[in-house]
Amino acid sequence: MPARGEMVGQQWETVTFGTKKTVAQNAAVVAQNAASVLTPRTNVPAPAITKSGMTATQLENTDELKHVQVPPELKRAMMAARNAKRMTQKELAQLLGCDAKTVQEYESGRAIPNNALIAKMERAMGAKLPRAPRK
Repeated sequence: MPARGEMVGQQWETVTFGTKKTVAQNAAVVAQNAASVLTPRTNVPAPAITKSGMTATQLENTDELKHVQVPPELKRAMMAARNAKRMTQKELAQLLGCDAKTVQEYESGRAIPNNALIAKMERAMGAKLPRAPRK
């Protein structure tokens, strides 16, 4: 049994590490950080700058982030070669080992071109297809 006045159990005192700052110093640091984030006239947060040095809205308006699409000459050549072999998109997809949606996206121009898949298409249809440009 503990002696009278001796603490038992958990200690509830606050423990701090490092240098002591006064409340006034902490308030000054918070005010300085808030001033650097907010624009001086409107007190509205400034637009965030991305790693490329542009804001998000500037990036949306550029073509820099758009992916490469299937060129029109590849779409036409694929359809012509498939029709010459009298194959459906589903039959071509089975020969390639992919689903019919992939072939449909290539022929509609919505797919991201993959030259390895284009080479498989060439072998399956026995026709030379134009390659997608590298970006």
